[in-house]
Formats: sequence, C-alpha cells, structure tokens
Amino acid sequence: MRCRPVATGRRLGPSAVVATVVVLVLGLTGCGRDAPEPPAARQARDGPSVLVFTRTTAFRHASIDDGVAAIRRLGAANGFMVEATEDPTRIGEGALERFQVVVFLSSTGEPLDPAQQEALRRWVEGGGGWVGVHAAADAMYDWPWYGDLVGAWFRRHPSVQRATVRVTDRDHPSTRPLPAAWTRTDEWYDFRDNPRGRVRVLAVVDESSYEGGGMGADHPVVWCHQQGRGRSWYTALGHTGASWSEPPFLAHVLGGIRWAAGGD
Repeated sequence: MRCRPVATGRRLGPSAVVATVVVLVLGLTGCGRDAPEPPAARQARDGPSVLVFTRTTAFRHASIDDGVAAIRRLGAANGFMVEATEDPTRIGEGALERFQVVVFLSSTGEPLDPAQQEALRRWVEGGGGWVGVHAAADAMYDWPWYGDLVGAWFRRHPSVQRATVRVTDRDHPSTRPLPAAWTRTDEWYDFRDNPRGRVRVLAVVDESSYEGGGMGADHPVVWCHQQGRGRSWYTALGHTGASWSEPPFLAHVLGGIRWAAGGD
C-alpha cells in the first residue's frame, strides 16, 4: 500500500501550524476513547485515515484518553479521519489496509499476538506509516522487529520534571514548529541503547537541565526512519495529560503523523 500525505491544501509555516493548534486547543474539553466523534471528523471520512491503538497489558498511562481526544481533534481540524481502538484484531491481517497511519499511543506490554505482529510487520514493510508515542517503546521486548520499528526500547525514567529539549534537526514536519530550545514538563525516558546511527535523530533532551538522566550528552528523544517501504516516527514525549493541550506538542505530533503518512 502506498502512503498518502495527510496534509491538504497549502503547506503552513511553523507559526501558522502552532496558531492553528492554539485554536484547536481552545476547543479541547477532556474526553476519552468513548467520546462522540466530532462532526468535522465525520465529514472527513473520504480523506486519509489514522488508527490510534491504545491497548496495554502492562502499565497504563492516565494520559491515553487525553491523547485520543487530542488526535481526534487534530484529524477533524486537518482533514484526516481518526479511529481509536484497544482491540488487537484491528491490527490483524488485512485490517489496516484502509489506514495510512497507525499510532501506538503508549501501548505497553504484549498488546499483539504473533499473528497480529506479523500483520503489522507486513503492513509497515509494505508502505504503512507507524507513529509511536511515549510508552510505545515499553512493549514487545521479545520481538526484534518491533525493536527495530521503534528504534530503541525503554529502560528507566526519573521523576516527572521540567527539562529542555534541543531540536537538532529542523528539516522535519514534527520539529519545524518547535523552538530550538524547548523547555517543558514530561517523563524523560532513558533507553536500553542509543538509536543514533540506526535512525534520523530529530531532538535530544539536555540532561544538564534535569535530575536523573542516564544516557549522557547524547540523549535522543525524537527520531524517525524508513522501515521497509514504510515510515516510522517516534517521540518519547507525551506522558502527562497536560501535554495533550500544549500547542507546540500537538503541532509536533501532527507533524509526525503527516510525515508517517508520506508528507515532507
């Protein structure tokens, strides 16, 4: 399956993208995966489609519902359809064919059985776009292909605190809207190894700006890469519910989805 860009119309510059998301956030009133689909999203049924997968068999983040609601609103405002599910059969053979992107939103543990794993692998390798958010790196440790897809597995984290993200690659839709030094509150993951060299690193967290980092001077937190004919984009950010009402963070996620769907 060939990926199609999610973006419609003319490309927005960084300031315009953030301004658009600011308007979006003003209308965001906490609702979860059971919330009614926004009318604008229903009107976008014929546009590109995104599946948000939220199944957890280990730790479950309270922010998942906030993330689902926010991504639905992003879709409604930007012309793409969003569905959310915890049903692993939606990842089964042939089930993803009508989607351009699947978002693993802090899905943890062992959310897929072997047949569903193989279906995901075939879909991505054939051209599907995968987006991983935060605890998507805390899953399926015994499946080497998934480790390649994510880029690196979670190891540990200190307490939630403010830190500074350094954007090191501005030539990407997920980082163009961001300041070069982006200070925010999150849960800062250490990974089992540094993915640099296997992926295109887009941003790092400055360990001198917070307590408890364990990866040193080069600590990637956002990256992307090709996976077969598909695309993989991962952000370690998004632990807190408040993240999903921050305009820069939403612009960041929107850019990741657009790129995974084939956008520039």
